[in-house]
Amino acid sequence: MVKFPEANARLFKNIFVCRRCKRKTRIPNRKVLSGKASCRKCSGRALRPVRKK
Repeated sequence: MVKFPEANARLFKNIFVCRRCKRKTRIPNRKVLSGKASCRKCSGRALRPVRKK
């Protein structure tokens, strides 16, 4: 789908989706792995990486 690395980084790097409300947010990987990141909309802590179709 992505032809060049700049587009790949823009679409997939550090972007996570809330499992509760499905909102996308850009958060560093370390914060998500340590559990310190939360969703801005619902304050949920269950985040997953955005899916690469």
